[in-house]
Formats: sequence, structure tokens, C-alpha cells
Amino acid sequence: MLFFKKKNASSGQSAAHYDPKTQEPVLHCSICNGEQVAGFKDCRTGAFTEVMLVRTPADLETFRSRYGIGDGEIRKVY
Repeated sequence: MLFFKKKNASSGQSAAHYDPKTQEPVLHCSICNGEQVAGFKDCRTGAFTEVMLVRTPADLETFRSRYGIGDGEIRKVY
């Protein structure tokens, strides 16, 4: 008996589309537990699109290289 469908790599984690004209890369940080989530904030609506959890500096570097984001382009939002 199968309750949940197994996710494929193609259907599970799709890469978020990043449009630098309408979106801004941000690091959404929790004040309570220090959790950091990298994603994109829509400049018009303010909606946040979560891309990945950042636990180490290597995770942040992976996010930057995947979307072609420079060193000082990501700001922290609390």
C-alpha cells in the first residue's frame, strides 16, 4: 500500500527562476534559532521564494554560483 508518491529529481526540487529585474536575492534569517534560508524577494509584491536552507558557508557559495550572484549582492532580512 503506497500512501505517498516518491518524488523524482525532475519533479521534486525545481530550480527557482531568478529575474534580476524583478527579484532580489536575500538571506532570510531567524533571530530565534539562527536558521538561514536563501531565496528571492519580489520587488513589487515583497513575496519571498524559498530556494535552499543555508547551514554552512559552502551552502551559501553553492547558492551564489548556481544563480550567478556576486559577493555583496545578498542582503540579510530578519
